[in-house]
Amino acid sequence: MTPLSDLLETEPYVATAGVELFATTLSSQAIPVDTVDWRPPIPGTETALAHVMADERRAPANAEALARMLASTAELVDVRPASAALGLEPGEFLHAGPPVDWDHASGPLRGALVGAMIFEGLAGTPEEAESRLSSGTGVSLMPCHDRGAVGPMAGVVSPSMWVFELRDEANDGTAWCSLNEGLGKVLRYGAYSPDVIDRLRWMSDVLGPLLRMAVRRRGRVDIKGIVAQMVQMGDEGHNRNRAGTLMLLRELLPDLIDSGEPSAKVAEVVRFVSGNDHFFLNLVMPAGKLQTGAATGIEGSSLVTVMARNGTDFGIQVAGCGRRWFTAPANTPDGLFLGSYGPQDANPDIGDSAICETMGIGGFAMASAPAIVRFVGGTVPDALRTSRLMYEITAGENPAYALPILEFRGAPTGIDVTLVARTGILPQINTGMAGRVAGTGQVGAGLVQPPAECFTAALDALAELAGDGQVPPLRSSG
Repeated sequence: MTPLSDLLETEPYVATAGVELFATTLSSQAIPVDTVDWRPPIPGTETALAHVMADERRAPANAEALARMLASTAELVDVRPASAALGLEPGEFLHAGPPVDWDHASGPLRGALVGAMIFEGLAGTPEEAESRLSSGTGVSLMPCHDRGAVGPMAGVVSPSMWVFELRDEANDGTAWCSLNEGLGKVLRYGAYSPDVIDRLRWMSDVLGPLLRMAVRRRGRVDIKGIVAQMVQMGDEGHNRNRAGTLMLLRELLPDLIDSGEPSAKVAEVVRFVSGNDHFFLNLVMPAGKLQTGAATGIEGSSLVTVMARNGTDFGIQVAGCGRRWFTAPANTPDGLFLGSYGPQDANPDIGDSAICETMGIGGFAMASAPAIVRFVGGTVPDALRTSRLMYEITAGENPAYALPILEFRGAPTGIDVTLVARTGILPQINTGMAGRVAGTGQVGAGLVQPPAECFTAALDALAELAGDGQVPPLRSSG
C-alpha cells in the first residue's frame, strides 16, 4: 500500500462510478480516468435479491430457459379465422396486456372493443356496443396471452378476424396474431369509424383467405429466418418492418399469382401488403411469443417471458412464476406526434408488441436500425447506447439476430429480473402511441420504459418461492 506521504510523488489514479460529470471534467484536463459502470440496486430489493440469488436452482434454470429461447423456431404454417384457430365463440374478445375489465379499460381499448362489437354484428351503433360492454351482457374479455396469442396496441381479436398461426417445433409451441391493418385510424389504435369496419370486413373476406391459400400452397415460411435478415437490413422488428414485409411478400407472391384467384383480387392484396410497412410486425410478435414462451414454467428461473400493456396497466410474466401477472400503472411514451397531436392526446403505453423487446429486438436492437429515431425520437448515438445498455440486464445473446453495427454481436436476450433490480436499468421499448380518447386512432410514436414495480413484485414472488431457510427471512410488508 502506498503511504499517504507518497501520494503527491506518484501519478494519480482515478476511478469513478455514477454521475459522468466528474469523469468528463477530469478527462477534459487530460487526467486518465477509469469509469466503473456500477449502479445501486433498486431501493428496497436487497433482501429479496439475497433470497433469489441464493436459490441453487436459479443458475441452471436460467441456463435452461435461455437455451430453450435460443433453440426456438418460428414458422408460419397457416392463416385462419380466430374462431377456428383460437376457439373464440361469439361475444368472446381477446385484448392486449394483463387482465382488465370494461370499467378500467383505456380509451383505445374501449374504442377497439366497440369496433369489434360492430364488426361482429353484436351491436348496430357505438352506443349500443358500449351499453352491452358496460353491462357485460353476452360479452367476455380475456388477455391474448392467456390463449397463446399476441395483439398489437389494443390487441382486440374477435371470432371473425383472421390470424397468423406460427409453430415452434423445437419446443412444441404454437402462437397466433391478428393481421395488420396498417397505420392511422385503425381498430388496434381504438378507431371504429365505418371505413375501419369496412377494412376489417375486406381483410376477412379477401386478405385472409388469399393469404391462407398462398401459405398452404407454398408450405411453411421460416419467419425466424426473415427476422434474422431484417435486423441486418435496417429493421429493428417493432416500429420498423419494411424489409421484413417485403421479404414475406417475396415468399408468398408466386403462390398468390398461381392461386387461380382473379388478378384484381391478387393485385389488391399485394398492393395492401406492400403499402403497409408494418405488416410483418404481426409475424414478428408471435415469433417472439414462441421464443420467450418456451421458458414458461421453469422453476427457479428469473427470466422474463412476457412484457405487455393494456393501456391502463403494464404487466410482466417470469419463467419461474408461470403465467402469473405482475402489474403496475403503465407509463406514457415520450416521442414524436402526428399532425397537431401532442402529449396531452397520448394514452399510456398499450399493446402486446413489447414481446419484441422481450425477445431481444425492437428497442433492444435500435443500434441496427438508426433510421428508427426519425419515427420514435432520440438520436443515433442514443440508439447505439440503448442497445449496449440492454446487455446489462439480459442473460445472454441470440446469435440468430446479429447486430452488424455492434460487430455482429447477438441481440441481448433473456431479461433477468435480478439484473434489473441489481442495476436499476429498465428495458427500453419503442412503440406507437394511441389517442387516449376512444375513436381517435394513432397520434404518434415514441420511447417508453416499464414501471420498476413490475420487476420488484416479480422479484418478491421469486424470493417467496426460493425460501428454504438458507437466507434471511423476507422483510415485513406491514
